[in-house]
Amino acid sequence: MAVAFRVTGVEQGEWAVLRVSGELDLMTSPVLRQGVHDVVAEGHHSLILDLSEVFFCDSSGVGVLIAARRLIRSCQGRLRLILPDRGADDGSHVNRVLGALGVRRLFDVHPDVESATTDEAGPLSA
Repeated sequence: MAVAFRVTGVEQGEWAVLRVSGELDLMTSPVLRQGVHDVVAEGHHSLILDLSEVFFCDSSGVGVLIAARRLIRSCQGRLRLILPDRGADDGSHVNRVLGALGVRRLFDVHPDVESATTDEAGPLSA
């Protein structure tokens, strides 16, 4: 059974949270890219991408994450990813993909939204 791709947004304190579910691939990554751009256009520069319900991510999805990082950095903002060790049934696929590609270190990663919104870190660097 196919799971529909969804991006839903909520505000949690000073953070805009985009919850993403389904497959993040060539067909769906433009939806997430637009969601990130919309959040930034609304003036939010503290963004959390909750990817805990993403069960597949290809290179176009990784490209959107890297582009989101670049956009948020250009605004002197903060980007945090929710990538639990376990999630989306069999473990965080996105976490494994980012690790395999050697780009996970580029992101401020948290296991859940609560820790991402309460743990203070500086703006993105490098």
